[in-house]
Amino acid sequence: MVWGMETSMTAEALPFRTAIARTETAGRRVFSWSTNEPPLHARYRLEWNFRAQPDPAAGAARPSEQMAAVGIVQQGAEILSKPARPFDLPAEAEDARRVVAELSSAIERVSALHTFGKGMGIAAPQVGINRAAAIVRTVDGDTITLLNPTVIEASPETDEQYEGCLSFFDVRGLVPRPLTLHVEHADIDGTRRITAFEKGLARLVAHEIDHLDGHLYTDKMRPGVTPIPVEQYRGVGSAWTYTST
Repeated sequence: MVWGMETSMTAEALPFRTAIARTETAGRRVFSWSTNEPPLHARYRLEWNFRAQPDPAAGAARPSEQMAAVGIVQQGAEILSKPARPFDLPAEAEDARRVVAELSSAIERVSALHTFGKGMGIAAPQVGINRAAAIVRTVDGDTITLLNPTVIEASPETDEQYEGCLSFFDVRGLVPRPLTLHVEHADIDGTRRITAFEKGLARLVAHEIDHLDGHLYTDKMRPGVTPIPVEQYRGVGSAWTYTST
């Protein structure tokens, strides 16, 4: 796995604002990245993590171990229990772009490890960045970017479905969620908009907004209900089911 960081004399390190390209030719994997008009004094570095072929005698790595290996912050880290800091947009537009680029890169790394039949999402705290940004990838492969999102209306109609979380991927939990959400969020230029999400997409969005508020899905489970081991869950790789209306 390869990722990149940009540093300068006046700012802390930030992820590359665009994704690193990967090509494979004749068994060789080549990573490349470029930028136009770099800021004065900017420095760029590529970092990588080599993963050896698994030893069959040692057994397969647990899902949580796989996620940690590709840079996903795991349950128990302080950043997962803190509200994320909003962006001042458009003043921090470049910072927002870089964080979104890092989230996109993380989704690519995670998608190489697991099939997400329900869609998926990731929030900035899960990659160690305490900013209010998340992205959701739908079942159809579309990407929804959420900057400074806030739930402003939730339907009284709810359902319960099993969810997983990249930050503790060894279990699945039965979580009640509204069937419809109205979310206010920002464009990169600071324009505020309101978007309605329904059913599975509403569930994905609610899960990521929880992360930005410093919550995990276990905080939303009914009293007395606990997560089950992923080995006991029969819905891995398949979509959530909803009745037609």
